[in-house]
Amino acid sequence: MSTRKVAIITGASQGIGAALVPAYRKLGYSVVAVSRSIGISDDPEVLNVRADLSRPGEGARVVEQALARFGRVDTLVNNAGTFIAKPFTEYTDEDFDAVTGTNLRGFFDISRSAIAAMAAQGDPGHVVNVSTTLVDHALSPLPSALASLTKGGINAVTKSLATEYAARSIRVNTVALGVIRTPMHAPETHDFLAALHPVGRLGEIDEVVDAITYLEQAGFVTGEILHVDGGQSAGH
Repeated sequence: MSTRKVAIITGASQGIGAALVPAYRKLGYSVVAVSRSIGISDDPEVLNVRADLSRPGEGARVVEQALARFGRVDTLVNNAGTFIAKPFTEYTDEDFDAVTGTNLRGFFDISRSAIAAMAAQGDPGHVVNVSTTLVDHALSPLPSALASLTKGGINAVTKSLATEYAARSIRVNTVALGVIRTPMHAPETHDFLAALHPVGRLGEIDEVVDAITYLEQAGFVTGEILHVDGGQSAGH
């Protein structure tokens, strides 16, 4: 078994996930980068895996490939997520399936297998989830009940798993984000979205990466919901 630590990063083809890959490499990790559409890496310490985590069994397959290539799993960053903002009564069954499939099924399947691998190793492990500050501070101009329904569950399970696995040295934390400047948001929406934060601007990808790498190295922090949201959860 390799002694180099291994991180699995989901949603790794663009935005925050893509930025986390070199960040974890800089920390000395080998990386398994997961996305529905991702090419082949030219870095031998990066394994790119195509997977649709909303489909049962795909998360387990990713962990199996990580173990086959690198022999261990030390960190899982559950960055993949789907966000659909619309009035509650306009959500369709297809919207529900899409959001719960990625945000809940995707989390459940890959986390279950990754935590099992960490526990079997007997070494410290870490799961970091990505949530939204809308769970704590809903905004009338941005109706997003499906985000709150699913990411609220992620916040809750973070504390549950952190408590369950603390004695086995597996930490579980979450970053709850405001609106971050990523390809998900069209440039013409930036002024509106920036005004949702008390600091009056969008968050930047590197600020999220800094928060996640902080949690990675913060061995006494578990069960934490770290808000990276320009003050939005505090009020407006």
